[in-house]
Amino acid sequence: MPIFVTPFAELELIRQPEQSHETLQAFDAADEYLLNQFAEQGTGAGLRVLVLNDSFGALACSLAAMKQNRPQILSSSDSHLGHMALQINLQRNQLETDAVDFVTAEQVPQGPFDRVLIRVPKTLALLEEQLIRLHGQLAPGAQVVAAAMVKHLPRAAGDLLEKYIGPVQASLAVKKARLLIATPEQMPQPVSPYPSRYALEKPPISLINHANVFCREGLDIGTRAFLPHLPKHQTPMRVADLGCGNGVLAIAYALGNPDAQMTLVDESYMAVQSARENWLNALGDRPVDIRAGDGLAEQPDESLEMVLCNPPFHQQQVVGDFLAWRMFQQAHAALVTGGELWIVGNRHLGYHQKLKRLFRGVEQVAANPKFVILKAIK
Repeated sequence: MPIFVTPFAELELIRQPEQSHETLQAFDAADEYLLNQFAEQGTGAGLRVLVLNDSFGALACSLAAMKQNRPQILSSSDSHLGHMALQINLQRNQLETDAVDFVTAEQVPQGPFDRVLIRVPKTLALLEEQLIRLHGQLAPGAQVVAAAMVKHLPRAAGDLLEKYIGPVQASLAVKKARLLIATPEQMPQPVSPYPSRYALEKPPISLINHANVFCREGLDIGTRAFLPHLPKHQTPMRVADLGCGNGVLAIAYALGNPDAQMTLVDESYMAVQSARENWLNALGDRPVDIRAGDGLAEQPDESLEMVLCNPPFHQQQVVGDFLAWRMFQQAHAALVTGGELWIVGNRHLGYHQKLKRLFRGVEQVAANPKFVILKAIK
């Protein structure tokens, strides 16, 4: 296993979800560059450090491993899997699990902070919301440094830092990574454009979408294709919306199935926050279980009659069907015999054949030139 070497420690780090024969590392050159720059700036006692979007805990674990003048470390991200990875990697390297405080992305980290270390996220709206929330949370003389691999660093990231923090200096590229170093200036209190909202005609609901929600400006085309084909049941069904996003699939199904017992789960804290608010707006105090989690990993076996899913095909910048395959496996375990997994997917992804490896029956419910809606029966 590759070892992450920094001025503070040599660490053995793993990604989440853990996979056998993993070929991807839990760190990259941007993490290394950011920590090297931090070390060069000095690490005097009493520093308060905020780490944002630390994918698998490489940054926070390295700071937690400091032998002298260890700072107070607060880590915040929108990923439940990232939070899991941080806890697992602290334990894996015999570091104190309480050495890092974690704040989920729907909360505002409470400063003042002397240093802010940011991994530039894929969704720039998340970065914008995080920078807005830093207003009033920076100590005098604070420094804000963002890092990314050059191929994943859009010009707009620097523009956002300059807009909400202050003048930005871009570093030279090292190992194909770059830093954006912002010097805080006095700024007027910014007004956040998040959450955003949009309305559907059928069902007639309005949807709230926090900054990191997929397709927050309008319904994604896969879900739009799925909604007209959601099944209707008159009996009390136990149903999960796996990877629920803003909750639209579950809400639409629940509106047509008044006795359904619904579970909504997503690994994004902002998605879960959006789903909770949307459920309340559409269905009031109707009982529901909405939670951040590692898919259906915590769901008891054979506890559901149906799972609805619009599976993702990427984790951060990494594209692939490994998350979807894992979701299918989790759904299979959670369903009773005869239970059904309903999914929408791009035609080219070949989910039909993959589902046949797990389920005894797979049917195509509907299709258009881009998407297929499939029903898999356990």
